[in-house]
Amino acid sequence: MAKKELNLNRIEMPKQAPFIRNRNFNEVALGYTEEDAVAEAGRCLECKKSYCIEGCPVEINIPGFIKRIANKDFSGAIKIIKEKNCLPAVCGRVCPQEEQCENKCLLNKKGVPIAIGRLERFAAEWEAAQGKIDMPNIKVSTGKKVAIIGSGPAGVTVAGDLILEGHDVTIFEALHEPGGVLTYGIPEFRLPGKIVNREIDYLQKLGVKLKTNYVVGKTKSLHKLLDEFDAVFVGTGAGLPWFMEIPGENLNGVYSANEYLTRVNLMRGFQYPKTYTPVKRHKRVAVVGGGNVAMDCARTALRLGAEKAYIVYRRSQEELPARFEEFENAEEEGVIFHFLTLPEKLIGDENGWLKEIECSKMELGEPDQSGRRRPIRIEGSEFRMPMDSCIIAIGNSPNPIIPNTTPDLEVGKRGTITADDETGKTSIDRVWAGGDIVTGAATVILAMGAGRKAARAMQEYLSR
Repeated sequence: MAKKELNLNRIEMPKQAPFIRNRNFNEVALGYTEEDAVAEAGRCLECKKSYCIEGCPVEINIPGFIKRIANKDFSGAIKIIKEKNCLPAVCGRVCPQEEQCENKCLLNKKGVPIAIGRLERFAAEWEAAQGKIDMPNIKVSTGKKVAIIGSGPAGVTVAGDLILEGHDVTIFEALHEPGGVLTYGIPEFRLPGKIVNREIDYLQKLGVKLKTNYVVGKTKSLHKLLDEFDAVFVGTGAGLPWFMEIPGENLNGVYSANEYLTRVNLMRGFQYPKTYTPVKRHKRVAVVGGGNVAMDCARTALRLGAEKAYIVYRRSQEELPARFEEFENAEEEGVIFHFLTLPEKLIGDENGWLKEIECSKMELGEPDQSGRRRPIRIEGSEFRMPMDSCIIAIGNSPNPIIPNTTPDLEVGKRGTITADDETGKTSIDRVWAGGDIVTGAATVILAMGAGRKAARAMQEYLSR
């Protein structure tokens, strides 16, 4: 068999032009055509040892589905993906493949790895375009009932795995729309709501029941659910926003990233007056933070009509935690970056509205516990920037409702539920947990990986 020719040139995915997309909420990346997908899949070296699978938290047979795409067997490709991943259209868009599966690709040694995420997205979109979804085989009913608390990535993964085993699965969601962070935390231009709805609809077609506006810990306690269900999974995420605890954070025009993005994404604030939750059109918006959420907020502000949107980050560009793709998109769209800058005071006008932000310049010292160089304030470097809005995007703590209403549930110092790394088992019998409620804020795919591990352990218990 002849050795496969090395092709180091990745097929790029077309995007909306920056000067057009920064004023609309349509999806930025436009996806591969069939021709592009086949060409990109054809770059795969079909390695004897599939290192890319090792980099996937949900263990997708990556070479298998890529080979199907290369051979134009798109139906076979999506079937392979769905053996392990019930959210392929989501993961193909928002997962950090460059740090996971693509990072393991042998093509990295010479050039650019296979665009695994883009190919996963292509397969999912191809299936949707057919108007027909092949349903997997579901085992005979076991008579066992499973409750899933939270419809984010971890919860839907557990639901998707356990419904196939023949169990009766019900998801309880606190908000009026399912999807968790996929719905309220990621903007339409990065992950369209219709994509999330389509994936949730697929679960419901499999037989998963969904109850919205149901706050476990308020509507009903966790222990009450245990009276009705054989097993419970807690995947309530990290939705409690952090603030900087500096003067002026209670001024009008100051938001947490959670509030800002929820108003826009879940409540469709950008469609006012068609919807009833307007978001004020601020002119100069500062976003504090450097992660993907900060990028989302700044890019959203521009789309809502801001004249200027700034990222204010206390470290340098090299330490940005955001994906490079998100930083690049933000920069292309006109977001202005103030690196090595720390807000210290928010200053309001006589009517209680933000008018200025007082900041200090920073310099980088030795690395701290995160491995990044520690920012140090430069004395006498204070300056002010005129702003009429400030969005705090520095992170979140786990949702506290269930820990606070379940005294016998073991919780860590940061409010996370204590759960076994490999099984998700908690301190309460028949209760498992996973995702951000256990790890703190992390990625969609890591939450799904935790959900998969928990589902395996729950299945082992339920099949006794």
